[in-house]
Amino acid sequence: MKILILGIVASGKTTLARKLSQELSIPYFEGDCIAWGFPNEKRYKRSDEEQKSIIEKIDENESWIIEGTCRESQRSAYDLADKIIFLDTPLYKRTFRIITRFIKQKIGVEKSNYKPTFEMLKCMFKWTNDFERNRQTHESTLMNYEDKLIWIKSKKELNGRL
Repeated sequence: MKILILGIVASGKTTLARKLSQELSIPYFEGDCIAWGFPNEKRYKRSDEEQKSIIEKIDENESWIIEGTCRESQRSAYDLADKIIFLDTPLYKRTFRIITRFIKQKIGVEKSNYKPTFEMLKCMFKWTNDFERNRQTHESTLMNYEDKLIWIKSKKELNGRL
């Protein structure tokens, strides 16, 4: 099974991907690690072609889980997935999670693929606002895949839908 888990910052994508990966014995891949390269500890944005190539390499696996945001550069994964799970977590929960995650990362309790700076915290709120402002466009794109789309607003809604 090939599962794409989409959502905005702090919607629960990584938590769900890890859980499903363990339950189904399927490897999972983080969209941020597809979008960003980390050679010599220096973070850089990969080109759309590089990201597509990484997704194609992942797709050589019989089964996979990719989690990420609604990135245009990773749209090829939409077509390759058997199921697309969209985590539409309420804004108040995401806001709380962004703040608590930042604190946990700053005190070293939680790891991250980026440096937890105030600039990064600011970016997370900017991306959240950008998503909400462009929500209709993202939802419209997702509806092109409604035959394999699972739209989740709470954890309970996923039970038995895979």
